[in-house]
Amino acid sequence: MSVRTQSSEQSAEAAHRAGFACFVGRPNAGKSTLTNALVGKKVAITSNRPQTTRHTVRGIVHRPEAQLILVDTPGLHKPRTLLGERLNDVVRATWAEVDVIGFCLPADQKIGPGDRFIAKELAGIKRTPKLAIVTKTDLVDSKALAEQLIAVDQMARELGFEWQEIVPVSAVGDQQVALLADLLVPLLPEGPALYPEGDLTDEPEQVMVAELIREAALEGVRDELPHSIAVVVEEMLPREDRPADRPLVDIHANIYIERPSQKGIIIGPKGKRLKDVGVKSRQQIEALLGTPVFLDLHVKVAKDWQRDPKQLRRLGF
Repeated sequence: MSVRTQSSEQSAEAAHRAGFACFVGRPNAGKSTLTNALVGKKVAITSNRPQTTRHTVRGIVHRPEAQLILVDTPGLHKPRTLLGERLNDVVRATWAEVDVIGFCLPADQKIGPGDRFIAKELAGIKRTPKLAIVTKTDLVDSKALAEQLIAVDQMARELGFEWQEIVPVSAVGDQQVALLADLLVPLLPEGPALYPEGDLTDEPEQVMVAELIREAALEGVRDELPHSIAVVVEEMLPREDRPADRPLVDIHANIYIERPSQKGIIIGPKGKRLKDVGVKSRQQIEALLGTPVFLDLHVKVAKDWQRDPKQLRRLGF
């Protein structure tokens, strides 16, 4: 078992590499937080509620010798709804196309059936190199971490494959994040950069804006409405007749829930919660777009949208 804990030296003459890596793992294993730490800017939404990433958000890590494109898939899980099945199909399709897979396992949770379910799927993918990334190492002591590293190694052996590397990281504490990039880069194919230098994600801005609103909407209602929220940005336009040095972007978005009874939960007493969602997401959206924003939010009911193929399509799934 090779566990990496020091930075590896890159040879200066090495050819430029560019390719795709994806992080997999149970919902809430730290995949989005890790993507954001590597890219150095918020591109994937993070929430301590499982199942928050629904779109394949790509974060792009630019280095002089390489370009690493991170594909952040939804967490793989045993599906209970049509949405769940579609999300799992997205995951498998992504695995088939990337150059390297990083399996995220939190240091502070024992390996469970969900992890084994994913590891078993990974064992069937022969050609793609696989790294085990033990996340959230800031939450455990060194003894617990050592036990987890051994358990992760053991799990792969039992399933008849070996990890390319096992890397403990803390995205929050910024420990070993750069090392992880050092280890992913040599596994990419040689080739020129695939995206322009300044790009951090190829996700359309409208989708990222919707994700930021959804993250803010989930914030206060974790227990009541974990998966019942979808956000669609209906319109995003620069306001006309504004002086060039004082632009303003008008954004009109709908927050969809599944049942009329959930409306009050999102809106809150006297509209307070919806107002908080607006304030919080507007700050994030302004940081993303780099301009002041006027945000107009409405809450609408799309009955049982997670089980209805027509509604799923309309809401972008």
